[in-house]
Amino acid sequence: MKTATNMVVSLHYTLKDDNGEVLDSSNGREPLSYLHGHGNIVPGLEKALEGTTVGHRSQVAVGAKEGYGETNPDLVFEAPREQFPSDMNLEAGSRVYAEGPEGPVSFTVVRLPDSGAILDGNHPLAGKQLHFDFEVVDIRPATKEEMAHGHVHGADDHHHH
Repeated sequence: MKTATNMVVSLHYTLKDDNGEVLDSSNGREPLSYLHGHGNIVPGLEKALEGTTVGHRSQVAVGAKEGYGETNPDLVFEAPREQFPSDMNLEAGSRVYAEGPEGPVSFTVVRLPDSGAILDGNHPLAGKQLHFDFEVVDIRPATKEEMAHGHVHGADDHHHH
């Protein structure tokens, strides 16, 4: 069986940055399972997996455009201090969350001028080249329900919130 649209693909992976630092990995965990062709993983990795079979191992470098996108300067802005709880300990590099129209949105605190906080709403990996090392461990046809929902359902299924 080959990786193609509407197949559920399971893979073990390690994600590194340009310096070789491990950013994420499935080592010691269950493999990542996703529904191919539905945009559930970064486009560059999905392209690299197209047509692969179980046992396929590969390394692929994914540019920012096909990863988490280029950095969008419009997503960097200043939020006044009064928008944060008074007891919140803000520090550069920490992540803060807000409720957006589509659910929770996260921001990275860039700097803390006296007036508030400079926040960055870009994905932490936006603008970065990603290096994936992966091995395909399973491929199966998606169920009708998975295709209808556009994502994988685990062994214990899930409930939409």
